[in-house]
Amino acid sequence: KRAFRESIDIRNTVGNIPMEWYKDFPHIGYNLDGKKIYKPIRNKDELDDFLDKMENPEYWRTVHDKQTGSDVVLSDDQVELVNRLQRGQFGDVNFNECEPMVEFFSSDVMIHPVTNRPADKRSFIPSLTEKEKVSKLVHAIKMGWIKPRRVEDDGRGRYYNLWASEDSSILARHKMHLPAPKIPLPGHHESYNPPPEYLFTDEERALWEQQDPADRKLPFVPRKYSSLRQVPAFSQFIHERFERCLDLYLCPRQRKMRVNVNPEDLIPQLPKPKDLQPFPTTRSLVYRGHSGLVRSISVSPSGQWLASGSDDGSVRFWEVCSSRCMKTVQVGGAVKSVAWNPNPSVCLLAVALDSVVLILSPSLADKQVILSSERLLSAQQEGEEPAEGNGSVVWSEAEGEELNQGLRLKIQHPKAVHQVVWHAKGDYLASVMPDNTSHLQVYIHQLSRRRSQNPFSRNKGLVQCISFHPIRPYFFVATQRSIRIYNLVKQEMTKKLQTNSKWISSMAVHPGGDHVICGSYDCKLSWFDLDLSTKPYKMLRHHKKAVRGVAYHRLYPLFASASDDGSVIVCHGTVYNDLLQNPLIVPVKVLRGHVMTHDLGVLDVTFHPTQPWVFSSGADATICLFT
Repeated sequence: KRAFRESIDIRNTVGNIPMEWYKDFPHIGYNLDGKKIYKPIRNKDELDDFLDKMENPEYWRTVHDKQTGSDVVLSDDQVELVNRLQRGQFGDVNFNECEPMVEFFSSDVMIHPVTNRPADKRSFIPSLTEKEKVSKLVHAIKMGWIKPRRVEDDGRGRYYNLWASEDSSILARHKMHLPAPKIPLPGHHESYNPPPEYLFTDEERALWEQQDPADRKLPFVPRKYSSLRQVPAFSQFIHERFERCLDLYLCPRQRKMRVNVNPEDLIPQLPKPKDLQPFPTTRSLVYRGHSGLVRSISVSPSGQWLASGSDDGSVRFWEVCSSRCMKTVQVGGAVKSVAWNPNPSVCLLAVALDSVVLILSPSLADKQVILSSERLLSAQQEGEEPAEGNGSVVWSEAEGEELNQGLRLKIQHPKAVHQVVWHAKGDYLASVMPDNTSHLQVYIHQLSRRRSQNPFSRNKGLVQCISFHPIRPYFFVATQRSIRIYNLVKQEMTKKLQTNSKWISSMAVHPGGDHVICGSYDCKLSWFDLDLSTKPYKMLRHHKKAVRGVAYHRLYPLFASASDDGSVIVCHGTVYNDLLQNPLIVPVKVLRGHVMTHDLGVLDVTFHPTQPWVFSSGADATICLFT
């Protein structure tokens, strides 16, 4: 019987040790014959375990034997034994815990002990053999020959966050790794019992219902419940989970390499305006006297006198320092343009009105200058008749009352003249008659010989304004969209500047001659560097309305623009001798002193020849001096 029992009851003979030690081995111990007991093949997962639990009636009494690695079905006696032990009873049914005690030893102390054997030496002296073994193990651990047993976590039945380790160094090595978008954490609105201020009022709820779902700040209406038991199921749960899944798998896979640049670093470091002084800042004087729009102003070369032409049919001469009107000349028509002769040795003024250009001698200078002015006007060669340029322009001298007022010459044009400008030496002047149908738009007149000529045989567009080069024999002609530069000696076009604006209104040439600014009716001011390109070096859009006039200062690095928004903007524009260095353009001051009249603001602007002062004329019939 005993042999039969031993043949079927295979016991694991490893002893009382942790069975985890055999975790990495295919066997789990040894039987009585010293042979390995191999682990049974266990390939059940959670699903098989659940199905076994549902279908196997013996599942509840099946236990796993760690020592043999097999499942054991408990018998009825063994189940009863377990139940008795769980209730705190004795395992043996027949055991009587209340039977009388049998005293194996008497309660009396005896003289002789049961055994009188002396204690062993090893019971009180540490073992040298064990000490040697422990020292060897410590040395091996220190040298790294023995590794401590690694602890492996069993991942079975555990749940982990898929995105928890997204910022780890392994994922950071992947260039295109994108962390998943996070769900915003719930706030007070999501609470089942939110504070009253988070609940919608009737107006807020009506507004929420009218909005598109994409425009709503919250995808639900916050509600209040007295307890968590009364909260119903969330009706949008499936939809919300579906949207979250879409967010995760439609997340862009490609990472755009963007350069993180502070926008303020892209703005060029401009100098402060106070470092660029002097420039005009304050309205010092107002010249009053005209009763109509003051369309044009001009300062004498000495800087002492200011001439202005108005729609009231008068030309007025002012003393700059005192704003006193020295002289008024009635010319009998709306004055479109006035221009003071830039030659300081003569004192003459050109006035454009209707279809005539008048040459005035205001006599606001010493006798020597007045004499040289008269000499220039009467310098026509003997025997030469007053010329008629191209049979269209007629020169005539003023007579009678006009002579007393200061009028000296009249140059009659075939059409209405809009602008008149002088050459730097003071003998030539040019006039503009904008007309698309004719090639007779620009005339150049020589004062000493009283001759006129039309330099262009063909029409190249509607001419808006003209200017002479301050040094070289060049002539600038601005049409609606472009500026053409002509060489007067070679009689050919040298350059065409594209302004990128719809309608040019005014133009000014830098005293150095290598830079041009032009204003346009579409609120732009273009700065051209003639050595750099035919396109604008810089476009300034500081004005809100049409730019009416632009001007350079003769000595200081300043330029100004006048606009219909009632302002004059003064800018600092330094031009360097080094061709590799670009001009420095810094807006320094916005000057306001004119009242808007009939949607018109400032009509003309010009600088004082020697001081950092600027004059502006407006539609409110006044002229302002800013110093």
